[in-house]
Amino acid sequence: MTIAIIVVVVLVVLIALSVVLTYNRLVRTRNQIDNAYSQIDVQLKRRYDLIPNLVETVKGYAAHEKSTFEAVTNARANAIQAQEAGSPAQQAQAENALSGTLKSLFAVAEQYPDLKANQNFLNLQEELTSTEDRIAYARQFYNDSVLGYNNRIQSFPGNLLAGAFNFTHREYFEGDPEATGPVKVQF
Repeated sequence: MTIAIIVVVVLVVLIALSVVLTYNRLVRTRNQIDNAYSQIDVQLKRRYDLIPNLVETVKGYAAHEKSTFEAVTNARANAIQAQEAGSPAQQAQAENALSGTLKSLFAVAEQYPDLKANQNFLNLQEELTSTEDRIAYARQFYNDSVLGYNNRIQSFPGNLLAGAFNFTHREYFEGDPEATGPVKVQF
């Protein structure tokens, strides 16, 4: 009789321990996703701060490229708006549009040898390139975190606790597969 009670107590303790460990792991993973998403925001804000300086530098050399400058400025504004109010999917779409307009801006810059030699432009271009790399890393880390989290809430025993404690599926920060090609600029 006492052995049966001991076995039951041990089973209850093991189940309770399993529930606590699973719950804590889900919380840690969810917090890691939130942190990763905030790191994307940090890098995007850095990018947004660099863009006006880059546009102004290029404007001094290529004043007649007004439509390119407007496209970059509008894409930046749309990206900031999506960052403040959108889901990861909406934000990714706006960021992809911004990346495309920045490629157009750099293509315009290629047409002006004096601009390509301007140290201020080169420094800004290097800063923006570095920021783009950081954004790519932050997106990768976020998506890896989302993958781990989604796997945990969809597999046993995490799925039991996920439903009970309202751990929900998270979206990936996806890039635009069509945005990887070369930019076409026509004069």
